[in-house]
Amino acid sequence: MFHKDIYSAAGLMAFIQEVGFLPLLDGGVHGFSAEECVTDDCRYVVFDDGGWDWPLWKWKGSVVTEGNCVYGKFFDKKAGFISRDWWPDFCNYRRSQHPLPAEGSIEESILATLGEHGSLITRELRAACGFDGPKMRSRFDGYVTRLQMGCYIVTEDFVYPTDKHGREYGWGWSLLTTPETLLGRQACQCPRTPQESYQRLTDHFHQLLPHATDRQIMKLIG
Repeated sequence: MFHKDIYSAAGLMAFIQEVGFLPLLDGGVHGFSAEECVTDDCRYVVFDDGGWDWPLWKWKGSVVTEGNCVYGKFFDKKAGFISRDWWPDFCNYRRSQHPLPAEGSIEESILATLGEHGSLITRELRAACGFDGPKMRSRFDGYVTRLQMGCYIVTEDFVYPTDKHGREYGWGWSLLTTPETLLGRQACQCPRTPQESYQRLTDHFHQLLPHATDRQIMKLIG
């Protein structure tokens, strides 16, 4: 099922809608990642002159903005896509396992800052929260990753620097926001209990990945 030989952003968008969930890179279940589903010429390649090309990486922005899906570090702290149809159940269960940050906590400050600004690239958010000292980057990134795992922060788009000719270059920066800002509060609400959402997710993953172990599926669901 997962050897789809996808060769375009449009094909990846359609596949995400078909399966509901898709890690970007290898997430521990053989074949279950965008990286493994694209054709060989859409994977990462390094040229003799030191340059590189990675069509899959370049598609991320259009998939996130046009693909009717949500993107973030959801799968065992690794990035991936979730269709909007499945987002309410996933968000419902995950937030039951990761309650809202405590008042006065760093995580609460990060969410409040995002709420005030709407969206910020990671380095802007880090500076706005006062994490601009030496050796603060990895610590701050850990807080943001935990908030993504709890479905409180998602990626709205990707922002790239440009050279003097106006051409984009580099790996790009995640433009972060809250799912309520991106999708609306209604999209983050679910008519089921967290346990009902968990059962629905478990059934879906078992059907989707019959070769996966219970432990592998639990790591995906969180």
